[in-house]
Amino acid sequence: MASRKNTLARRAGRVRRQVKSVANGRPRLSVHRSSKNIYAQIIDDVAGNTLAAASTLDADLRKALKTGADTEAAAAVGKLVAERASKAGIKDVVFDRGAFIYHGRVKALAEAAREHGLNF
Repeated sequence: MASRKNTLARRAGRVRRQVKSVANGRPRLSVHRSSKNIYAQIIDDVAGNTLAAASTLDADLRKALKTGADTEAAAAVGKLVAERASKAGIKDVVFDRGAFIYHGRVKALAEAAREHGLNF
């Protein structure tokens, strides 16, 4: 029987493999959710660089948010990563939810990023 860690890693690998196959050179918006925080990165898989990143641990967001573990915080991170991406000249990305289902905080982050200028 597979452990939970192995199951999540396999699921994340399946999602990442599918995302990379449809990327066509676009960078990947990768999301990680923990019990206390949420993180987002825009990654160029060809060069292996992080182009923009945001999380609830950023100093300006940390002061403004009550907690880093709710949909309001996720929406703030989505807005911030979209703003940083636009400053870096990135408009089109592919969304990589990792092993997390598209629901709750992950969905809030994605919708906020779309509202603030990212296309995926």
